[in-house]
Amino acid sequence: MRLVSLNAWGGQEWPALSHWVREIGADILCLQEVIRAPERAPDWLTYTDAERRLAQRADLYSDISACLPGYQSFFAPSARGSLQDDAGREYASEHGQGIWIAPHLSVLDYRQGYLHGSYRADGWGPLPRPRAINGARIFDPRSGARVGFANVHGLHSGQGKSDSAERARQCETLLRFVEPLHHDGEAFVIAGDFNLLPESRSFAALAEAGFTDLVTTRGHTDTRTSLYPKPQRYADYLLVNAQAEVTAFDVPATPEVSDHRPLILDFAAPPAA
Repeated sequence: MRLVSLNAWGGQEWPALSHWVREIGADILCLQEVIRAPERAPDWLTYTDAERRLAQRADLYSDISACLPGYQSFFAPSARGSLQDDAGREYASEHGQGIWIAPHLSVLDYRQGYLHGSYRADGWGPLPRPRAINGARIFDPRSGARVGFANVHGLHSGQGKSDSAERARQCETLLRFVEPLHHDGEAFVIAGDFNLLPESRSFAALAEAGFTDLVTTRGHTDTRTSLYPKPQRYADYLLVNAQAEVTAFDVPATPEVSDHRPLILDFAAPPAA
């Protein structure tokens, strides 16, 4: 089975992203920073705040779904605001994260919620912003395995990625979220943009719960592409429990489909008892 995670950066590197999504062969695709259009809009809109101006695919959620016909898709919104076209007209927009699951897999359970805050319905607002989380438990008829996973986008405070009380609470929330999807004897994967430094105490807490990070333990020192200019190169992590038998794991620098690198996991899971 192949699980792929990526912070999609609002689709700024479309169409490279669209080609990659079609070719990567994911059984489970977890994307962060996904835009959903509640109303009809042009293909491209712009996000603007005091610090930046970013081109965004107006309906990246539907764009990705069109690349993966037949896949089962799920969207977890964190906030609703507006994006603008070239003339300054505003369009309603939702920001969150998406999951796409291959047609041959059965979805036994699906959950979504919030790692930080709650749904913000009145605009993007100041930092820190709400952070959604979603995940599922699936059945693979080819192997007889049941597998759980969680799609994570961690807190961005605007004040670095060091440990804080908020991040400690976020880790506790993550473990509570995972619990109903994590069944004894089954493989489980936690993946996404954690916005944490590799020495964070959160990883010790996750290790105590039985999860091992593959980015740091396998010698990867960069989860960013050349499109990201800052010196801090860690953001994304992928953790597995003992029941997930890793057959391959990569954090490729190319093709550049975002300012984040994708996390690509091939693994086997035990059949259900």
